[in-house]
Amino acid sequence: MKNVVVVGSQWGDEGKGKIVDWLSSEADVVVRFQGGHNAGHTLVIDGKTYKLRLLPSGIVRKNKISIIGNGVVVDPWALIDEIDEIKNKGVHIDENNLFLSEAATLILPIHSELDALREDSTKNPKIGTTRRGIGPAYEDKVGRRSIRVIDLLSEDNLDAKLATLLEHHNYLRKGMGEKEYSKNKLKDKLLKIAPKILKYSRPIWKKIDEFKKANKKILFEGAQGILLDVDHGTYPFVTSSNTVASSAATGSGCGINTINYILGITKAYTTRVGEGPFPTELKNEIGEKLGERGKEFGTVTSRKRRCGWFDGVLVKQTIKTSGITGIALTKLDVLDEFDEIKICIAYDLDGKQIEYLPAASEQQFKVKPIYKSFKGWNSSTCGIKSFSDLPSEAQNYIKFIEEFVEAKLSTISTSPERKDTILIEDPFGP
Repeated sequence: MKNVVVVGSQWGDEGKGKIVDWLSSEADVVVRFQGGHNAGHTLVIDGKTYKLRLLPSGIVRKNKISIIGNGVVVDPWALIDEIDEIKNKGVHIDENNLFLSEAATLILPIHSELDALREDSTKNPKIGTTRRGIGPAYEDKVGRRSIRVIDLLSEDNLDAKLATLLEHHNYLRKGMGEKEYSKNKLKDKLLKIAPKILKYSRPIWKKIDEFKKANKKILFEGAQGILLDVDHGTYPFVTSSNTVASSAATGSGCGINTINYILGITKAYTTRVGEGPFPTELKNEIGEKLGERGKEFGTVTSRKRRCGWFDGVLVKQTIKTSGITGIALTKLDVLDEFDEIKICIAYDLDGKQIEYLPAASEQQFKVKPIYKSFKGWNSSTCGIKSFSDLPSEAQNYIKFIEEFVEAKLSTISTSPERKDTILIEDPFGP
């Protein structure tokens, strides 16, 4: 019996929703372990579309346990809105199938306001945040002043915690020329929503240990992509959490020996939302064609994604930093109408060839891709369910990716439909 972690091997938007949905049909427990409501998964099940932001993908399936771990930052109002939205689509959600870590940090209105103030400041470079307060909430967590789910149990405790929090934030707001935030106003809002949130609260580490002992299949669902990891991504144009697979353990309270297989979701080309370096970006008609064919718009923000050729250097790097066991290649069918397709196999940095992305942001913007070209297949791969049925040119393209990034191919997705998946290796095992 294997427990599986799913992570994005690029900048997010790799098509994790479909793969996680497919895996969650096998899993007993699905766990979100990092991020917040800034990243989303779109699931299409029996003709119904579900857009999830905080809720794990298992929530839309019967007889599954869904867990929001301590590594997630939770906007309580956004969570309740999302629960109501999904309930209205006929999905049953209660405290028996949804657990929320009592140690999870809460995102408050003051966090989203600070996020927007910083992003709009002319003094700072734009990071391209979603303005949902994710970063400021993680800052308070690390600064040991955050409000956590468990703090909603006691009004006196909450009052004291808010005083500490607002002492810090009101200094910041004063420096930005903003009014001080009212403690009583914020406390009243939290006390009002507390009963709706606390009914889902659990010691998650303990629940996961129980599931392990019961030999349940656990799926750990990552959000965003490894290249947005705060340590290993294109810093500072990153998210505020660790998106690598090892954070599944810290973000849920289980040992790393709980993880048996790491699946890296990998798009057959490359996309990025927001600011930051993107070596293979195509600011031309090819990039536009990739975006149109791939319907490249964000699930949460609807922002248009930047598009480019597959960057093998970056994917090889993320496979190393996250310990990826196998890759699920998605959106292969988007490449069906290209005469020539390219893969970045190295970079040119000031006339020197390098085979990794340097850590310095200024160098990340300067590197130029060195490509290997492949003949396109100019025929439809949409819906193909066997590797041998793919055009020979598509097979060559896929085999090269597998060899170059040094990771086994697990699955190939040939359309947004769940059934259109070529299974080569089941991450949960035979």
